[in-house]
Amino acid sequence: MSQIAANIITGFLGVGKTTAIRHLLANKPEHERWAILVNEFGEVGVDGAILSEQGALVKEVPGGCMCCVAGLPMTVGLNTLLAEQPDRILIEPTGLGHPKDIIGKLTQPPFDTTLSLGATITLVDPRCIDDVRYRENQNFHDQIALADVVVANKLDQCSEAQIATFYDYVAAFDGEKSLVTGVEQGALETTWLALPRHARQAHYHHHHNDAEPMTTLALGPDDTYTRKENQGQGYVSCGWLFAAHCCFPFDALYGLLSNINAQRIKAVVNTDEGFYAFNVANQVVTVTPMSIEYAESRIEVIDTDALLWDELESILLSFLTSSH
Repeated sequence: MSQIAANIITGFLGVGKTTAIRHLLANKPEHERWAILVNEFGEVGVDGAILSEQGALVKEVPGGCMCCVAGLPMTVGLNTLLAEQPDRILIEPTGLGHPKDIIGKLTQPPFDTTLSLGATITLVDPRCIDDVRYRENQNFHDQIALADVVVANKLDQCSEAQIATFYDYVAAFDGEKSLVTGVEQGALETTWLALPRHARQAHYHHHHNDAEPMTTLALGPDDTYTRKENQGQGYVSCGWLFAAHCCFPFDALYGLLSNINAQRIKAVVNTDEGFYAFNVANQVVTVTPMSIEYAESRIEVIDTDALLWDELESILLSFLTSSH
């Protein structure tokens, strides 16, 4: 059996990885079947619902770094996708993930004979480079150090000085890059996936992880919602899964999400105006209508400090009460 092409698409929280992968899917060769292994720090799995809209095979690994818990989540997810024999697999680690762990696993048995690992693409938001929370984060550094292609995303929102800082910052890293460039709105070129991968020593990065062995978050037959929290690597998350009969008022939900001061918010929600994906970074809300209606609504909040989860949950439940 010939090897299946694979690429890692990485980048820190809020940089636009999911948007970039959607762009790649929209521009892939029509005759090819692509698959996505998506890993989220949160527990409810929002990205998978968004990516599956474009017909890709999607397998989710929620709840933290996909290499944790003896590497089983990543192994199970990859084997599930490999069984479908796609033409290409894109791997989207959590923004808090360790790229060297994933490269290490993909270049060792059994995956070294089944996958042909191509260029690792790292997205960077140039506006974040001067932020100490990014520059002093080891994962942020490693994502750029181990990249073959480094892409400044959101150029339309950056100043010339910020773009220049990006190029200077990347140039200071040791090791050859196949490409350093910039795009707007995640517009990656599919040809970049075939650029050379530069062999680098990729040791496993042992780190403390508080997550329990990962299980699929599901509702009981009589549950209206369930909630689960996660923490690790200096971040915390709280996610909610709401039953299919729950319908949120669009305007009220939009107002709430735009006023939560959190590092990252993602949601796929059934509203009184239809199903929508909500993406929030720096309190700026991006809303995308969903062409597929999903059985359940999912909301995930990630920040460096635990927020008032009970209060936020009460507000969400009050929306459901007021919508009837």
